[in-house]
Amino acid sequence: MLRQAGIDPLVIVSGVDEDAVVAGLNPAAAPAEVTVALAAAKADAVVEGLEPAIAADCVVIGCDSMLYFDGELLGKPPTPDAALAGWRRMAGSSGQLYTGHCVVRLRDNVVEHRVAEHAATTVRFGVPSPRDLSSYVASGEPTAVAGGFTLDGLGGWFVDGVEGDPSSVIGIGLPLVRRLIEHVGLSLAELWQANRPE
Repeated sequence: MLRQAGIDPLVIVSGVDEDAVVAGLNPAAAPAEVTVALAAAKADAVVEGLEPAIAADCVVIGCDSMLYFDGELLGKPPTPDAALAGWRRMAGSSGQLYTGHCVVRLRDNVVEHRVAEHAATTVRFGVPSPRDLSSYVASGEPTAVAGGFTLDGLGGWFVDGVEGDPSSVIGIGLPLVRRLIEHVGLSLAELWQANRPE
């Protein structure tokens, strides 16, 4: 997503234990609070492991998404059977995809700014045929993504529409990240100039 939007990122997997982060929150935490806490934990873990040459001047963006459906916050389905059951429940309905974002600005190996927010987008699910749904689940895609669906992959066939920012459903909300980047004192023009994709 960032490459298509003109920025070539260095991708670093945080290794954060998401279940442990969620377990440390109040059980009544709102979906926005959960996804922001996960995004912040991921950004902070990456910041801690950065090489000094990178931390001399960089921006770290941490993101996490979960689907809020029928009063339940859903991450990645743990098994194909869970993905299939989830889709059977969601078909013909809608849910809210919450995406937490955390932006950390480092200069001279010191955190200069840190800000975190969320975006929520309503997703309207279609009704796939049993054969199509079984084939989709067998592809493995649903168990790799929050809520068991994608907008920009095979699952896009089964999303009837979105209300809100479609980029946040894909994984990083560009309008929100733009505002967060501006909040830490940078502009897209600066990032485009310094990090152009080849």
